[in-house]
Amino acid sequence: MVKSISILGSTGSIGVQTLDVARNLNIKVEALSGNTNIDLLEAQAREFKPSMVAVRDVDAANVLKERLSDLGIEVAGGMEGLKRAASLECVDMVVVSIVGIAGLIPTMEAIENKKNIALANKETLVTAGSIVMKKAEEKGVKILPIDSEHSAVFQCLMGNIIEDVSKIILTASGGPFRNKTKEELEKVTVKEALKHPNWDMGSKITIDSATLMNKGLEVIEAKWLFGLPVDKIEVLVHPQSIIHSMVEYNDGSVMAQLGLPDMRLPIQFALRYPKRSVNGFPKLDFLKHNNLTFEMPDTEKFPCLRLSYEAIKAGGTMPAVMNAANEEVVSLFIGERINFIQIPQIIEKVMEKHQVKHNPSLEDIIEVDLWAREVVKKII
Repeated sequence: MVKSISILGSTGSIGVQTLDVARNLNIKVEALSGNTNIDLLEAQAREFKPSMVAVRDVDAANVLKERLSDLGIEVAGGMEGLKRAASLECVDMVVVSIVGIAGLIPTMEAIENKKNIALANKETLVTAGSIVMKKAEEKGVKILPIDSEHSAVFQCLMGNIIEDVSKIILTASGGPFRNKTKEELEKVTVKEALKHPNWDMGSKITIDSATLMNKGLEVIEAKWLFGLPVDKIEVLVHPQSIIHSMVEYNDGSVMAQLGLPDMRLPIQFALRYPKRSVNGFPKLDFLKHNNLTFEMPDTEKFPCLRLSYEAIKAGGTMPAVMNAANEEVVSLFIGERINFIQIPQIIEKVMEKHQVKHNPSLEDIIEVDLWAREVVKKII
């Protein structure tokens, strides 16, 4: 079981909830990292007293270094700081909850240093799944998923043989706009898109949930985590978010993992695997949650899910291009520079302009990521 952790992205939603789990289970937090929210980082550092704190923004790192001077905690800035936080000798597991492709390089650094990974960053596997999984196998590193859906699949696979799986069913809430028409989607606001019906998440992943891009990214992530072809990975809309995902076996049996929509459950499972620990989290009451419904996702209204399947089928650098374009357009939407329905439209235009490079290196991934972002800016 894990005794000490490093949290990359400790000021985000997953990071904060991971600290809650660490607090409850008395797990030592050796490293924290954030970007610009130094007030929260300082508070976390003063409570958990880690060996070091890494801050992506170098100017913010300098400010935090001054603030924490009385504690003698090492403060490091930039990507080198993140890489150091990911590779501390005293750390058993690195929790990767940084948003976006920014999590890729520190995750690779952690794997290189034989640290087990609790992964909440979809983009690491979306952009460079083959590279990451190959390196993890080479180094004997476990990658345990924190996403509720992938944690559910992982749990449903325990004690079974992957060759007996006929399909994985990833459930989706459908987001805040599930019942809106295409015409209504043209007028939705950023404020409306940030109101997820079931989960409390950061702004980027919340917008991705509204477009169903989040589910598309999860399809690609599942392919790499579980080694299944994409045609064995399905998405089913389940508005109540009680069944987190399912696995159907070739004999017709279906195993499902259920629970309240509380990210602390999959976080704790990853940190305590293979054991389970008692906690004070709310428990599922079937009498209160006795209406579980399902429907097919509407890829006409929400094309991002379709684009994700197309990207992984194209392979090579295409998923990285799609991901980079999505990160850029989501940022533009949050900044109210484009409207909601333009998100998939711009992503598709960028994908159409890309010539896929197969068997890419890490440098290729980074190069096409930058290329896709520049193409988005030109389109806008």
